Amino acid sequence: MDSMDQAFREHSQMVFRYLLSLGADSDQAEELTQETFYQAVKSAERFDGSCKLSTWLCAIARNKLFEDRRRHPPTGEIPEDLPGDGSPEEALSEEAGRLAILRAIHAQPESVREVLHLRLLGNLSFRQIGEVLGKSEEWARVTFYRAKLKLREELREHD
Repeated sequence: MDSMDQAFREHSQMVFRYLLSLGADSDQAEELTQETFYQAVKSAERFDGSCKLSTWLCAIARNKLFEDRRRHPPTGEIPEDLPGDGSPEEALSEEAGRLAILRAIHAQPESVREVLHLRLLGNLSFRQIGEVLGKSEEWARVTFYRAKLKLREELREHD
């Protein structure tokens, strides 16, 4: 495995964006990125090169996030400031639209959901998505395109 300093320089932003795409907030993603690399140093002898380093690091990051969520479940607090510039009704309508999109994404199979999260929230390229999920760039591109069409159709049906 490369030196951990080099691995951190090359992959820390990708791990950080991946954690954001899985729903971590910025502070949590930053902390879990650090924990991911700490765990990678502790487990370096287990990295056998059968997958890309980025894939291995994302697997560690995902496990760290799920571990953190088990330890600290969400409290369900209501945000003090709702999105939107206009009236409270407008802000609630925008929030309802976002929730409908998130529900539709959540209803997708896990592999499709991960592609959508990585692309839309993590801003990863299709090549990076393929690397993270151990698939080809073309698979990531086709999966995203089909999922986008399906989501549009489902959201139109509910309007």
